[in-house]
Amino acid sequence: MQIHSLEPMLAEHPFFKGFNDKHVALLTGCAANVAFDAGEFVFREGKEANHFYVIRHGRVALEAAAPAQKPLILQTRQAGDILGWSWLIHPYHWMFDARATEHTRAVALDGKCLRRKCEEDHELGYEMLKRFAYIMEQELDATRLQLLDVYGAPSPHG
Repeated sequence: MQIHSLEPMLAEHPFFKGFNDKHVALLTGCAANVAFDAGEFVFREGKEANHFYVIRHGRVALEAAAPAQKPLILQTRQAGDILGWSWLIHPYHWMFDARATEHTRAVALDGKCLRRKCEEDHELGYEMLKRFAYIMEQELDATRLQLLDVYGAPSPHG
């Protein structure tokens, strides 16, 4: 079995498009392939956030705990999506649970490694922050729309 570098995959992924070769190489140095079985947690709310993921295959549900109910699925991530931004924001703890809903393969990028490289190379750090700010804005907007749907729906009791 031949082992291939993750560098070409990262360089071609839409999230990383436009990064220079030096920055792609720095990112690749923090990357590793991972896999999760269906039902397995990728991360848990409140636990230390030290990675973000590029999903290559499968699906992952972002869940929020709901008192006396099953967890509420906020969003689903699938192949090509980026999962997780809490590695970037102090105090580096996950805000939600993430659970694989089917066998999932991803590239995990080590947050501690990335934070160190972003501190050393502010151009890299600024690019990462701009790209994750966009993801955070998209996620907040999607959550807002879901909350409007949940809380704005008329009650079946009148």
